[in-house]
Amino acid sequence: MRPQDIRGAVMARSVTSKKLRCAVLAVLGLAATEAALAVAAPVPARAAAARTVDFDAFVRSLWPEARAHGVSRATFDAAFLGVTPDPAVIEKTRSQAEFRKTVGEYLDTAVSEKRIALGKEKYATFSRWLAKAEDRFGVDRYIIMGVWGLETKYGTYTGNDYVIRSLATLAHAGYRGAYFRTELIKALVILQEGHVDPAHMMGSWAGAMGQTQFMPSNFKPYAVDFENHGRRDIWTSVPDAVGSTANFLRKHGWIPGETWGYEVVLPGGGMASPPDHYVPFATWADRGLRRADGGEMPRQGRAALLRPAGAAGPAFLVTPNFKVIKSYNNATSYALGVCLLGDRIAGWGPLKGRWPGATVAQTR
Repeated sequence: MRPQDIRGAVMARSVTSKKLRCAVLAVLGLAATEAALAVAAPVPARAAAARTVDFDAFVRSLWPEARAHGVSRATFDAAFLGVTPDPAVIEKTRSQAEFRKTVGEYLDTAVSEKRIALGKEKYATFSRWLAKAEDRFGVDRYIIMGVWGLETKYGTYTGNDYVIRSLATLAHAGYRGAYFRTELIKALVILQEGHVDPAHMMGSWAGAMGQTQFMPSNFKPYAVDFENHGRRDIWTSVPDAVGSTANFLRKHGWIPGETWGYEVVLPGGGMASPPDHYVPFATWADRGLRRADGGEMPRQGRAALLRPAGAAGPAFLVTPNFKVIKSYNNATSYALGVCLLGDRIAGWGPLKGRWPGATVAQTR
């Protein structure tokens, strides 16, 4: 063999050897990668399994407390059948937006023409029960409508989360300390008493239930069997829902026969007053305030001046009943939404004043 042939053969063998080594390394690298993936892949699954075991242990830990509150083993097991933690609930606790609407923006939705029209339809259908609730509890029927309309759009949207699962998820996570564990036990008692079955115990992600959006702790003191059918059904019975809302407001201090308040026009130069500074309506009239709708000021009762958007927005005189509505939801915009929605359903006109930045269409 010629020298150049020998050199060529050596070079060929060298190239072949390098290719082989590369191929082997590639195979080994792929195998190592696959092995690493095989080890890594089950980690989320193992974590989920661990969380499930932890959740199951948490559920078992509830049994002695539930039993002490009169919950049977059968009710307890039925309530938790197939229940697992709900990741969507936990996510909602982390994503409560810092976004805040202005009062005008909030009311544009809360007292929309569509909500007013639906409210008038619902009122026509259930006027007998609303009148009965007003007679029994002394709460203005249109305020009941306002609460019902804002809470669940008159029962058309009550939430699609299983209350036991939501509360168990929050309690297991320790969200807000022991609050949701207590609510969970009270929800089990509601099931035990037969007011609703697990399949129909639906509500919000935070456990607010039915057409009234009561938390379980509100159910026992405020829910009523207004329909007289042997159970307090705030989920599917409109009479029970409106009666329970009226009972809640009355027990929080609603003054029968007294208005929530009025939109008012201030004298030139405006006026300032401390929040919740109640003085007689007659005193406000003496100071130059008048009702925006042209009506007379009441001869009885006291009111405080409310200017939720400051000097640039509408002004109101509100009675202590307005503060009672805030016991349902402590936001001023919510309470004002309840009142104005109720007024519109009753046939009163829209506000005369305009919210800062609102268009005429939004205001009217």
